[in-house]
Amino acid sequence: MTDFKKLFAGFSSLRVGIIGDVMLDTYMWGKVDRISPEAPVPVVTLQNKEYRIGGAGNVALNCRSLEAQATLLTVTGDDADAQVLRGLFEQYGINTTYMLSSSGRITTNKMRIISRSQQMMRLDAEVTHDLDAGEETRFLEQVALYLEKERPQVIILEDYNKGVLTARVIRQVIDWCKEKKIIVTVDPKRRNFFSYSGVDIFKPNLKEVKEALNITTEGAGEAVMHSIHQELNRQLQHDISFITLSEKGVFYQQGNVGYIIPSHIRNIADVSGAGDTVIAVASLVYAVTRDVKLMAETANIAGGLVCEEVGTAPINSEKLMQECELLLN
Repeated sequence: MTDFKKLFAGFSSLRVGIIGDVMLDTYMWGKVDRISPEAPVPVVTLQNKEYRIGGAGNVALNCRSLEAQATLLTVTGDDADAQVLRGLFEQYGINTTYMLSSSGRITTNKMRIISRSQQMMRLDAEVTHDLDAGEETRFLEQVALYLEKERPQVIILEDYNKGVLTARVIRQVIDWCKEKKIIVTVDPKRRNFFSYSGVDIFKPNLKEVKEALNITTEGAGEAVMHSIHQELNRQLQHDISFITLSEKGVFYQQGNVGYIIPSHIRNIADVSGAGDTVIAVASLVYAVTRDVKLMAETANIAGGLVCEEVGTAPINSEKLMQECELLLN
């Protein structure tokens, strides 16, 4: 039996660096009573507005929810949304010392307008081009400083295709981490999918990995998943494949050992942010235990739990521990 109290207590000693694209999630709630006379669209009378942390910031927030020491390394715009984000990060105890801002970029803000528990519209303010050479250099200097001063045990690369994780940044960070024997885990996106060679844990979802490998086979049985791992490993030479399978659960493989872990029955309200929770929990559990099966089982439960919440929300540590004790012992 796993002593989950001891496991969760071990998270507080972990120093985790989260590198990648951050975003501000803005939720605007209102009511609809009429159609606009100007165009055939509903008029939403706004009643409430809330800011939440998204993207790589949500990964850091999940790490903090589990009491790990989380530092965020990113480049935002030099704008009001960046200030809102910094305030939220500091409110939750996320270290922002090594964050940079650039006047050449804008901070990603995903604005959702909601009425009667339904999303009416989403407005995205963002840039998605890569950091320029000067921004890359400044950013890598911050990463190097962080690695030297803070000596983290884990680096999580959280890619949302917004331009912070360039091929140069990815390669350099992985090389530095290998030299310093720091665990590297990755939540990839399509653009740089095959840039993450040699990492410890590679965590795409099934749709992303099938698109990247040009696999048209239907289904996700263990034979298909084993072959996916083998092809990923041939191209990436990574250690562990950890692939989320949506409502079917998760798959993990290390070496020749790999299994599908089915999901647990949940009342799904919203899947947004679940991947952030999964990579955060998997990274922490693996860093403490080096137990791949336990990592996959715990992260699988965590991903299901946050899907019961509306909007991006971090994992509740106490709830996760209770569920693990109930379902895994």
